[in-house]
Amino acid sequence: MNILIVGADSTTGYREFFENFLLPNKPCIFDTSVTKDWPCRETWTLNDAPHFEWLKDHFGDCKVPVANCNKRYYNAQQKDEMSFNSYLDYWIDFRNNNYSNEMPLLYLKDWHCTKSFPSTSIYYVPPYFASDWLNEYYLNNPNLEDDYMFVYMGPKGTWTPLHADVFTSYSWSFNVVGKKRWLLFPPGQEDCLRNINGNLVYDVMSMDSNKIMEYDQSNNKIVKIDIVQESGEIIFVPSGWHHQVWNLEDTISINHNWLNGCTILNVWSSLQRELTAVMKEIKDCMDMEDWAMHCQIMLKASFGMDYFQYYELLSFIAEKRINSVINNVPVVTFERWQLGKNHCLFDLQRIKSALELLINDAQEREISSLLWENNQAHVLLQKVNEVLIV
Repeated sequence: MNILIVGADSTTGYREFFENFLLPNKPCIFDTSVTKDWPCRETWTLNDAPHFEWLKDHFGDCKVPVANCNKRYYNAQQKDEMSFNSYLDYWIDFRNNNYSNEMPLLYLKDWHCTKSFPSTSIYYVPPYFASDWLNEYYLNNPNLEDDYMFVYMGPKGTWTPLHADVFTSYSWSFNVVGKKRWLLFPPGQEDCLRNINGNLVYDVMSMDSNKIMEYDQSNNKIVKIDIVQESGEIIFVPSGWHHQVWNLEDTISINHNWLNGCTILNVWSSLQRELTAVMKEIKDCMDMEDWAMHCQIMLKASFGMDYFQYYELLSFIAEKRINSVINNVPVVTFERWQLGKNHCLFDLQRIKSALELLINDAQEREISSLLWENNQAHVLLQKVNEVLIV
């Protein structure tokens, strides 16, 4: 299975990306022309390597999350915090020792760099990823104190185990410097990457997982993409695609998790399945007080989102799109891109479908009164319908 590289001479604009990659949920790579004017390509690198002195001078003693690639914690890697300076000192020492197996293999992951240093110009979100409900929601609600915009930094050999991204979201990942190897599996292929207990394998390169992934139930070879992402390139990882990633060189990358109207129903399906699994797990406690609320708490802990927040996200995006269509108030994302009327109407159509599914599911589970008062979801659905009818 091949992956398309979108180049500087390509006619791929937002509409083509929307139709050829977002809607069909297919991966692609954007070449270096998309990122040629990004500040971090100049300031964060020196002689095709990380510019450690510049990074130390500008990011100093802030605390950063660091994973130990040699220590497994359930189906992820053990994480801790270090000062940024200490991490870079480790990295320089590790490199000077020729990446010795006697030293820890540490990977700086999921660092909210832009949130910590909002005045530092680092990169620009490309137009292809402008319709980003997840970060639009978080950036406009600073009380949530979160976002899904990250920096990753690590020496040659650091890696991330097999996984699909949070909420079944999309992701895009840009290599500031260095090379990554990506192994990607389309949705459904992960069923052939489970151990005898039904759990997703931790490392697809292990002997056991190689036996598991050799053939699926139809006796066909597993469908996968194996590709090297070069410095300056962006990879688009679609919704629900499992992937494992290795840094082939000292590498710095920038990553966004994001979702929008194209994938919101995938998010709903995953959320609904996870709640069903939670309820099954603690069904013997159904007689306890506030059992349904406890299920939502466990859902938030396991999935990262519960029904409350899913509805809040839909409501927030819906109100902004309604205001844009009715009152011509621009929807501007990342202080750079403006969504047109047709895009807002598309978003509202997808929100309508998502709301209908949420309302019906809440009624079937008899948790409507737990989720909202005064028929809030029905009122919102009516407002969306009225705009779509016009």
